[in-house]
Amino acid sequence: MTDPTPRVPGGHPITGHLAFFGRDPLPFLQRAEALGGVVRFRLFVKKGFIISDPAAVRRVLVDNVANYQKLTRGYVKLRLLLGEGLVTSEGDFWLRQRRIAQPAFGRHRLAMFTTPIVRATADLVARWGDGGELEVAEAMNLLALRIAGETLLGEDVTADAATIGGSMLTVLQHFPRLVSAPVPYPERWPGAANRQFWRAVNALHAVVDAVIAERRAQPETTEDLLGLLMAARDPETGEGMSDRQLRDEALTMMLAGHETTANALAWTLSLLADHPDVQARAAAEAAAATPDDGPADLGKVPYLKQIFQEALRLYPPVWLLARYAVGEDTLAGASIPPGAYLFLSPWAIHRSPTHWPEPERFDPDRFAPDRPPPDRSVYLPFSRGRRQCIGDRFAEMEALLVLAALLKGFRFEPVAGQVLIPEPSITLRPRGGLRLRVSPR
Repeated sequence: MTDPTPRVPGGHPITGHLAFFGRDPLPFLQRAEALGGVVRFRLFVKKGFIISDPAAVRRVLVDNVANYQKLTRGYVKLRLLLGEGLVTSEGDFWLRQRRIAQPAFGRHRLAMFTTPIVRATADLVARWGDGGELEVAEAMNLLALRIAGETLLGEDVTADAATIGGSMLTVLQHFPRLVSAPVPYPERWPGAANRQFWRAVNALHAVVDAVIAERRAQPETTEDLLGLLMAARDPETGEGMSDRQLRDEALTMMLAGHETTANALAWTLSLLADHPDVQARAAAEAAAATPDDGPADLGKVPYLKQIFQEALRLYPPVWLLARYAVGEDTLAGASIPPGAYLFLSPWAIHRSPTHWPEPERFDPDRFAPDRPPPDRSVYLPFSRGRRQCIGDRFAEMEALLVLAALLKGFRFEPVAGQVLIPEPSITLRPRGGLRLRVSPR
């Protein structure tokens, strides 16, 4: 019987849609989403499905989550860098790690991270001085790296910025090749690209290992995320984390709390530069909410929060979620066989006219308090369900504090002739960076 599930047209006779998916995934995902809520395609002999139907998204991420695991090639390759951290691990081990880490991200803990965020942002404001045409994406990367270092590891790692930034860039550039290669090749094959990749991974591991070793030698507990994780115990077993587990979690949080936040801030500033009326309103709100001697009162910047939410809709740093079907299931009437690969793209879902009116338009009022909140299955910048990002509240707090300080101090304008192209790797970054004209208010 013919499968009634819509199918992505085209494809190579042997590799199927692998080349289309790997070479230019964002338009491919949007074209597929336009065909229906569950759309099938082929990756060699494997069946793939692109899921955007809200009920199907909920079933994959919430209601039948045990059937859809992170056993895809992307997550397997990501383990080369992150090991068995919260993003990549599965099953009972993941649940144990989540139980240990969860208290470190409680609301009552977030306040203690305000000071390093505000201090790092104030230093950036001072360095920018009279402004000029600035590379904003790089500045946000360094700022987020410093904040991640001080809040996660308890020290400013910007002295290692060249090592961390260069190594992370190498990993990000190599990652798409690892994931989308038609024939998977051994990661340890002694080719030039592999050698460069492993030098970068080992450099990142060495930075975190050195911090953990230094902290193990200290008898006292430090009030940062690493200190909290080192002191935490599984409430059921009383066990703590080994050095390897600490490294995996620290690197996972470094990537999640540095790379994703930096990109989110860059995209937000770009959108504000392109929409001066929105920027002016947000700047006035930030100035009114920020005392001269302290951080912004985040309860008094609701419009800035709407702006950040809308930026995450248009440019979600985590642009793709992938899952592997362990058993058979049915999603929106489509039969999902065991062994199928499922892809849920926040990028495509967030830009779907089925779910969002005028989806390509920047409109912070979509998130106004007098509007119904969006369905959490069609707005998922932090995923959802049990695998939702553990640091989502921290990321929002950091972004709002940074944006409030920058908007209070500066006006942002686009640079003529610059064309921003989203580059989908592990995260969604502006290809080639982002330059803006920055001037003091």
